[in-house]
Amino acid sequence: MAAMAAVAAVLLGVFAFAHAQDQPALWTQPQQPVRIIGNAWYVGTRGLSAILITSPTGAVLIDGAMRESADDIAKNITSLGVRLEDVKLIVNSHAHNDHAGGIAELQRRTGATVAALPWSAEALRSGRKHQGDPQFDTQTPPPDRVPKVKTIRDGEALHAGGVTITAHKTGGHTPGSTSWTWRSCEENRCVDIVYADSITAVSADGFRFTDNKTYPQAIDDFNKGYAFLRSASCDILVTPHPEASDFWGRIAKRDAGERDALIDRSQCARYADRADAQLQKRLATERAK
Repeated sequence: MAAMAAVAAVLLGVFAFAHAQDQPALWTQPQQPVRIIGNAWYVGTRGLSAILITSPTGAVLIDGAMRESADDIAKNITSLGVRLEDVKLIVNSHAHNDHAGGIAELQRRTGATVAALPWSAEALRSGRKHQGDPQFDTQTPPPDRVPKVKTIRDGEALHAGGVTITAHKTGGHTPGSTSWTWRSCEENRCVDIVYADSITAVSADGFRFTDNKTYPQAIDDFNKGYAFLRSASCDILVTPHPEASDFWGRIAKRDAGERDALIDRSQCARYADRADAQLQKRLATERAK
């Protein structure tokens, strides 16, 4: 019984870490746009990130939150003086409903190109849960089907208007999980921003990262993602669940007068270290069974 309790405690800790930021009541709560820095804006809901990067000749949107929040995100974009048709590119962190649910509707309204790494591109095109996802057997619905998605490669730089954004595969959470990097400037200083995807080992009951047949390279993908985040030039970290990077806490400090509260060049590495420690506990638990 004691061993079983210990295993349960570890699993509960893993789940708590991975979902501490997951506060569903906030996922669809409207949120006014917040400038991150320069041309980078938070336009998502209180509990789910969506990021707008603007330029005089076109904008990029990262993530679409849940399908019912598409209207709120569209209103946030236009409230900044950006026409919806000026959004030329929409990209995604990973193809789960809480981050990709609104993409189909936002693509319809903007006419933007939607681009994703191969696994995510196919998942978005299908409008179905896609094989290989560790959360495949959960009750969570898939995002709405996006009929046309451009397939891109790991490390590819995408251009939309005056915005350049680069895709980095940071898999494990899903086979197509993608982090995004770009540079934004304000008042004669420029910073490197990393929108780091979820990198936690969360799964449906019964899925084992150590010996599954649907996503056998999951552990390797996690390790490659952690290595990227530890080495990335990262002045500002933003995450799909804002609480995972203490986004609102740092915004509050900045608004209170701490000008550089968002800037922390060690944050990406620490984000990876926390997830890696959680993964190691999960793997140890699986191997002990």
